[in-house]
Amino acid sequence: MLRWLVCGRLGPVWMWKALLLFVAIGFAGQLLGVIFNKSSVQPAARSIFSSPDAQGPSLGSCQPHTHIMFLKTHKTASSTVLNMLYRFGEERNLRFALPLGYQLGYPLPFNAHRVKGYRGPRAVEFHIMGNHMRFNKQEVEKVMPADTFYFTIIRDPVALAESSFAYYKEVAPAFRKTKGLGDFADDPNKYYDPRLRNNHYARNLLWFDFGMDHNANFSIALAERAVAMIHRAFKLVLVSEYFDQSMILLRHALCWPLDAVVSFSLNARQQKPSSIGGLSGSWVGKAAAAAAAGVGGRGGRSQAKMLPNLSLTEEQRDKLRQWNSLDWYIYKAFNQTFWEEIDKFGRAQMEQEVALLRMRREDLARVCLRDGGKPVEAHRIRDKNIRPFQSGLVKILGYELQPRLDNATRTACLRMIRPEIQYKDVLDVKQFPRAPAPAPAAQPQPGQQNQPVMVAAGGSFLRQDLSRTGERLVGGEAHGRTVEVRERDWDGSRLIRSNQTLIQGQEKGRLR
Repeated sequence: MLRWLVCGRLGPVWMWKALLLFVAIGFAGQLLGVIFNKSSVQPAARSIFSSPDAQGPSLGSCQPHTHIMFLKTHKTASSTVLNMLYRFGEERNLRFALPLGYQLGYPLPFNAHRVKGYRGPRAVEFHIMGNHMRFNKQEVEKVMPADTFYFTIIRDPVALAESSFAYYKEVAPAFRKTKGLGDFADDPNKYYDPRLRNNHYARNLLWFDFGMDHNANFSIALAERAVAMIHRAFKLVLVSEYFDQSMILLRHALCWPLDAVVSFSLNARQQKPSSIGGLSGSWVGKAAAAAAAGVGGRGGRSQAKMLPNLSLTEEQRDKLRQWNSLDWYIYKAFNQTFWEEIDKFGRAQMEQEVALLRMRREDLARVCLRDGGKPVEAHRIRDKNIRPFQSGLVKILGYELQPRLDNATRTACLRMIRPEIQYKDVLDVKQFPRAPAPAPAAQPQPGQQNQPVMVAAGGSFLRQDLSRTGERLVGGEAHGRTVEVRERDWDGSRLIRSNQTLIQGQEKGRLR
């Protein structure tokens, strides 16, 4: 063949050389193309939650705390803090000391048997406890490990009273008949009866949540003993008015990444309601809606109630501080220790880390939330599973997720905005998987329906379908304000739940 090529019998030699060169170039091009295509394949976009910014400034060689007890005080941004604990624990498969209902026996002093799955002192390792309770450290220590980190949060009693009045106007008898918070402040004793149920929301609510007698006469000696008790029990006391600074102190105390303490405000009320009545969204059952809107049950008459009047003069603010003098003493004492902690931390460093936290919150809000991250009314939230339950006469706001998020980002964003009650239910199902559903019950007679029961939980009305939960209604008051539900405790004893307070009892004939 070479001889033929040389002789040019099959064409000029230069033509064959050119052909071979083109073949070689084509083969090399294909090989390089494959290599180039492989190297140019971009990895899947990483979630914002896996970025280096999620960790925040270095915390050194410390190890994250996983045994945590949070005393969830009322109207102090504590629902936002609890969401952080829920997220941290769920991401790491930690075990929660969950209530049988939605609160740990509140307003009764906490008892260890109110924890679902409790089997005796430290028989089961619980990592996180944070639902509403009236503090009782001896009982808490039966549930939580010895190395548990205890912390809580407080708020200026005047601001707390404003929030409590807005939420519990129809729950606390002391608030119910007043014209407004100013009217109550002018003469609290005119409306307040310490013997009536739920009136603890109207006086020294922090003191009550700490497990002490909120009707005690004020004295310096009594107040100092209380402050000393709280100092001994809690390693950190946060202040609601300085929430971001509180989160930085908490992050360093727990050795947690920055994202663990970044949050969106949860359970916030609408400051300027858009409509009279203050209620919206399908999560509010008819009984609660009727009660909150002032719809009477006799003769079909209805009377719309005005939204709570929270306006106060400076003199009335001073009167509220005097009325809540025990709380005011606690607040002043721990506001001082809070700033002492910040001085130890370093004010310049605190400013830097607060700025990073706020930037991170804005970044996550931009990725996670619709409407620029602003809270929205419940009825505007398309996903009914993340609509906040409504309470009293004010609107509780929530959030909507951005559409078309990748799975990892959507899961993390959803955890940040999931309301407290729904989040507790999610954790409950994970921690205590449901048994297979029993055979369907007998169908109701024509014209009958399984009616939902309105259960009041600290002033929040929860819509529960008895046919779904298997619980039985055993008593109640008008407008769904109070119902009692029977269920079993961990040891098989019968329980009666009234306003989410569980009372151990004996079966005695007919249900009451």
